Amino acid sequence: MIYITGGSGFLGSHIVEHLTSKGSEVRVLVRDRERALQEGRLAGLEIDWVDGDVTRPESLAAGLEGVDQIIHTAAIAIEKGQATYEEVNFQGTVNLVDAAKEAGIKRFINISQLGASPELPYRFLASKGRAQAYVARSGLDWTAFRPSVIWGPEDEFANTFARLVPITPIIFPVIGGEEARFQPVWVEDVASAAIGALDDPGTWQKEFELGGPEVLTLEQIERRVMQAIDAKRLMVRFPMPLLRFAVKMMELALPNPPVTSSLLELLQVENVTSDNALNRFVESPRAFDPEYLAAYMKDFTVRDTLRSFMGRV
Repeated sequence: MIYITGGSGFLGSHIVEHLTSKGSEVRVLVRDRERALQEGRLAGLEIDWVDGDVTRPESLAAGLEGVDQIIHTAAIAIEKGQATYEEVNFQGTVNLVDAAKEAGIKRFINISQLGASPELPYRFLASKGRAQAYVARSGLDWTAFRPSVIWGPEDEFANTFARLVPITPIIFPVIGGEEARFQPVWVEDVASAAIGALDDPGTWQKEFELGGPEVLTLEQIERRVMQAIDAKRLMVRFPMPLLRFAVKMMELALPNPPVTSSLLELLQVENVTSDNALNRFVESPRAFDPEYLAAYMKDFTVRDTLRSFMGRV
């Protein structure tokens, strides 16, 4: 039995779909089953649902009975309410590792983040770094993946730029300079890497960085999104102080802002891998190509965008 945290989320659902298509027994930890069913990412899949929350250690033990392997994807990129980076990304991982050890489960795959480190002053990356450090000290047969930004259907990366298009009819902001570089990696490729490592002892106690075939600036990424949805805008680079101010205002005004101050901090850290392991697990990684973007990216309306920012979608 393979146990997946965050299995109804973006990356987790792709992992679950791959595993069930191979006939694997999969148990999915869900914090809100009703919401997961409404989102429909796991519709029609033969899985074992278990209610629980990595931030509540007392909810984990029962669901781990009969489990042999764990893939831990549950994490947050944007804080909401009491769901903080420290509580979810770090302490949630600690709780799951401790529960796995108590249940006698040895195999543990952790989805970390490229650039994450406990020493960084940026809370998101520090929380992911501290979590992985705890996994590495656990004594489990662990493997960690450190992907760059993940893109694909329902992502909160490329789609964030697409959502801004309806409310920026003339000028579109270019975020970051030439030094802000990313290596977008296709969600299916990350899922394939995690699954490919499950039964491979050669991956134990190792961390693998994952990046797509291309290194791109944020301006290049934005332009490819524009091309995918056939949008024409005047691209204007905004100074970072002005961006920080605008983002702070959005955080104060919107329940679900498209960008947060914590995410802006990611621009200060290199998001490009110098030791890309993706080809070890994937034969032909998919590039961040407008053709593939166009295949899944919806044509957002002003109403869609505003509803999203108000937390209603």
